[in-house]
Amino acid sequence: MESLSFRSSGNMAGIQRGEYILGVKLKDLISPKIISFDDLTNKYIAIDALNAIYQFMAIIRQPDGTPLMDKEGNVTSHFSGLFYRTINLIEFGIRPVYVFDGKPPDLKLQTIQKRSEIREQAREKWLEALHRGDIVAARKYAQAAIEINEMVILESKELLDAMGVPYVQAPSEGEAQAAYMVRKNDVWASASQDYDSLLFGSLRLVRNLTLRKKRKVAGKEELKEVDLELLILDDILKNLGITREQLVDIAILIGTDYNEGIKGIGPKKAYNLIKKYSSLERIAKLRIIEIGDIPVDEIRKIFLNPEVTDDYKIDWKAPNPEKIKEILVERHDFSTSRVEKGIERLQTAYEKTKQASLESWFG
Repeated sequence: MESLSFRSSGNMAGIQRGEYILGVKLKDLISPKIISFDDLTNKYIAIDALNAIYQFMAIIRQPDGTPLMDKEGNVTSHFSGLFYRTINLIEFGIRPVYVFDGKPPDLKLQTIQKRSEIREQAREKWLEALHRGDIVAARKYAQAAIEINEMVILESKELLDAMGVPYVQAPSEGEAQAAYMVRKNDVWASASQDYDSLLFGSLRLVRNLTLRKKRKVAGKEELKEVDLELLILDDILKNLGITREQLVDIAILIGTDYNEGIKGIGPKKAYNLIKKYSSLERIAKLRIIEIGDIPVDEIRKIFLNPEVTDDYKIDWKAPNPEKIKEILVERHDFSTSRVEKGIERLQTAYEKTKQASLESWFG
């Protein structure tokens, strides 16, 4: 498995502004529906695991950007997020299923390399900011320096398994697998900060599911309410008057994880071009803009016919308290009392969820 930073077509400047610039930038074209956690009660949600872990590692850290660590210097921010935020979701009656990335498409390798370079630059700037005592800058650069390596992934899966929470290993892109599970009706929606989930065909996408209800405004002391958003693919396509295939073409013009966007083309201009000329082929043929050597057909295939698997089970299990304590307390120095309280909450939420399932089945 590759050593991953966040899966994003954004850059370090976005992180410096305290933003999550993730996936294709479709925000300007889409109006989400604001929902509450109650709207998701008893619903299975396929969560983009790396996207969530990145959020946990970005947010759960010291004021100077230093992540939570155990006595051995191992980063533990992701454990804190996975454990406590997942418990919160289950207490709301939500049934999370985490979906992990597999091997990235070959076209993504160049993007991965660029992110690695950005991460190294950010790490250097983080250390410089720490040295001069600039705590605000240090935290921003620290977020851009986040690395999710294979050990983080393996131990995250181990913790989820101990919690009794199911996860699915995708053969390639996790968002594609989650979208496939939605289309099969095995889960109700996928959850990610990325709009790419819509390109992969997720019928319903929930954003901000794993974020705090309030988060700090970049460069300020105030907190901002974070709305839970629902995006429905069919409604979006209907409102824009386009097909999913045309939405993918819009994304290619803007830029994806698999290609650089066309210079000077933002979401609204890309939409207007596809709306007027229908496809990238026609735009290229009429020489409206220069498409260059973008591998359009390959990118379309990744989004419209991605590599997914049917080899998964969504099985909920009772939590294993001893295993949870072994991972969090014995290995990574978490507070015994806090973890035990978390386990109590998890067990109570699990029993309520199980009872709700039985009542639904026999009701």
